[in-house]
Amino acid sequence: MTSYTERSAVTVLGLGPMGRALAGAFLDAGVRTTVWNRTPGKDRELVERGAVGARSAEEAVAASGLTVICVVNYDAADAVLRRAEVTDALKGRTVVNLTADIPERARDSAAWAAEHGIGYLDGAIMTPNTTIGTPDAVFLHSGPEELYQEHRPVLDALGGAHTHLGADIGRAAAYDIALLDIFWTAMAGYAHALAVAGAEGISARELAPFAQGIGAILPPIFAETADEVDSGRFSGADNPITSAASSMAHIVHASEAHGIDAGVMRAAEGLARRAIGRGHGQDGFIRITDVLKPR
Repeated sequence: MTSYTERSAVTVLGLGPMGRALAGAFLDAGVRTTVWNRTPGKDRELVERGAVGARSAEEAVAASGLTVICVVNYDAADAVLRRAEVTDALKGRTVVNLTADIPERARDSAAWAAEHGIGYLDGAIMTPNTTIGTPDAVFLHSGPEELYQEHRPVLDALGGAHTHLGADIGRAAAYDIALLDIFWTAMAGYAHALAVAGAEGISARELAPFAQGIGAILPPIFAETADEVDSGRFSGADNPITSAASSMAHIVHASEAHGIDAGVMRAAEGLARRAIGRGHGQDGFIRITDVLKPR
C-alpha cells in the first residue's frame, strides 16, 4: 500500500454511505482525515477509527489542503461550499467534488471556485460504495491536469482505477450521465422483462440466468456499434433495423395483452420506425443515434 507522510491530509464533507466509504478508505491508507456532515452523529464510527470530527464545515476545510465533497447533488454541495465563511476558509486550497450532477453544474462550480481562488476538480464515482478502497473502484476526474497530478497520491488512497479525462471540468459529469443512462435504461428493461415473464408464469429466478446471458453479449456489441457511430457507417447486414422494430412490436403486443405498461418499448420502437421512415431500414439499430440528435 502507498505510504503517506504526516503532511498528507484530506477533509471529507458529506457522510452518507459513499462519504463514509471515502473517509474510511483514506483512514485505512494512513491519510490524516477530517470529517464533517450536516447531520450530527454520522462521524462517530469514523472518529473511533481515527478521523478528526470537525464542529463546522469551515473548521473542516481549514484542516486540510484538499477537501473531498460527496453529497446528494450540487444544490447540497453549494449549500455547504458557498457559505461565506466556508468559501473564505477554502481560498488557496483544493476541492474535489465527487457529487453526481450534470456537466453544466460542474462548470458553474469551477467558475465559482476560480473567482474565489479555490482549486477545483470534478469527479464521478462509477462503482458502489462497497468497492471504495478496493481494486474494483472506478473514479473519473476532470479539470486542470497539474492540479489533478498534485493531489493524485492522496486520491489513489481510494483504491481502484482513476482516469483523468481532460481539462474540461464538465467531462467527468458527462461520462457519468452517459454511463448511468446505460445502467438505468438497462435496469428499466430488466424490470419490464421480469414483469412480462411473471405474467407468463416465469419466475424472476428462472429468467435471471438467461438474462445474464443477454448481458454477456452486450460488451462486444457496444464496441462494434461505437465504431459505427464514430465512422457514420451503420451495418445492418446481420440484424437490420426493420427486424429490430418487428421484434420490439412483439414485446409491446405481449406486454399490453397482459395489461403491462409498454411505454419504454413503444418509445424505442418509435425511434426505430422513424429511422426506417428516413430510409435507413437496412442499417443497424444504432442508427437511431441520428434520430435522437437535434436536427
